[in-house]
Amino acid sequence: MKKLTLPLAAAALVAMPALATAQEAEAGLTAPHTQYILTSLLFLVGGFLVFWMAAGFAMLEAGLVRSKNVTMQLTKNIALFSLAAIMYWLVGFNLMYPGDAWTIPGFLGAFSPTSLEPVGLEGTATALDYASVGSDFFFQLMFCATTASIVSGTLAERVKLWPFLIFVVVLTGIIYPIEASWQWGGGWLSEMGFSDFAGSTLVHAAGGFAALAGAIVLGPRIGKYKDGKTIPMPGSNLALATLGTFILWLGWFGFNGGSQLAMGTIGDMADISRIFANTNMAAAAGAVAALVLTQVMYKKPDLTMILNGALAGLVSITAEPLAPSLFQSLIIGSVGGGIVVFAVPFLDKLKIDDVVGAIPVHLIAGFWGTIIVAWTNSDANVVTQFIGFAAIGIFVFVVSLIGFLVLRSFIGIRVDEEDEVHGLDMAELGMEAYPEFQAS
Repeated sequence: MKKLTLPLAAAALVAMPALATAQEAEAGLTAPHTQYILTSLLFLVGGFLVFWMAAGFAMLEAGLVRSKNVTMQLTKNIALFSLAAIMYWLVGFNLMYPGDAWTIPGFLGAFSPTSLEPVGLEGTATALDYASVGSDFFFQLMFCATTASIVSGTLAERVKLWPFLIFVVVLTGIIYPIEASWQWGGGWLSEMGFSDFAGSTLVHAAGGFAALAGAIVLGPRIGKYKDGKTIPMPGSNLALATLGTFILWLGWFGFNGGSQLAMGTIGDMADISRIFANTNMAAAAGAVAALVLTQVMYKKPDLTMILNGALAGLVSITAEPLAPSLFQSLIIGSVGGGIVVFAVPFLDKLKIDDVVGAIPVHLIAGFWGTIIVAWTNSDANVVTQFIGFAAIGIFVFVVSLIGFLVLRSFIGIRVDEEDEVHGLDMAELGMEAYPEFQAS
């Protein structure tokens, strides 16, 4: 019997962690290091899904502009993402997430570059944060770049490349990180009780407000409005636009699902699954709403409206994709899709030329999504939601308007009339997306 004592003792020691793990599992918990690994993985997977949205925006815009401007849109999209990556490292991330290093508490974060953990976490304390800094930085960067992508489509076909990119530097390095810090960085909106789960206001409406400011300063395309009428300017490739929409739809699962910000418990995993289902339902409902409304109003379905209807449904559910039921998500998404059908012609009446419909999709549907949070989330209220939306909208619109006016005054932001007529591809870049289709 004595010979069995040591093996039994060893077996008991081995079994103790297993019993603890079983108890944690019963409570839906995992060990801290496992939570760290799983949440970091969520950020990385969610991040590269949101990165794929950059391709979606590029394809959507390339399909909705005329063929003479396609190369310009593709250039802007890859350049704006690259600039966003650099600016978010240089200053954006710590402006947005200052921790205890606020320059003005609750309003203005820290001005410093982002630093990652050492290789292998060598020399660091044994206590782990909830996720790796690298995964968090990577995930949050994608939201920053998305904000700039929204502006690109609205200003298409008449904005100069370099002034636009200068604005992107300011938007991604300063404007977006500051307003996002008010909520996600623990700033004053967060303290007030404002709720925006994944960015209907902080990302989408902010991009929409910046786009609106740019469209006002830039003015409409030549020939868009004539004798009180809106002249249609069909895009070059609706197949590309449709592909772009499906890519954005796919990327949105990372956008909303990753915003759970945790994957270390059974509850987290169930919530992420719920977010995916609600996100998909809202997109589908937005597309169907636009399909039906355009059939009723114009006697024929309009594909571009249907595409934007799906995107508006996605924007609408982004402020609160967790709390709603599937039926509530359907209602929220369908209203978002309906908003697009009515908002696009309304903007044309105001002679605000939005080439791809980004303002209705991201700004107006973003407002709807932010306000309706109070319907499904008992911790939110309509007044606080409105205050938060208004504060971010005013800040982004005013600073963006000043930025575009300064650029227009000092270097100009609009191409010459002749260059606009012949297309920005040749005027700004000297190359065409479809050279074989151009007249010799």
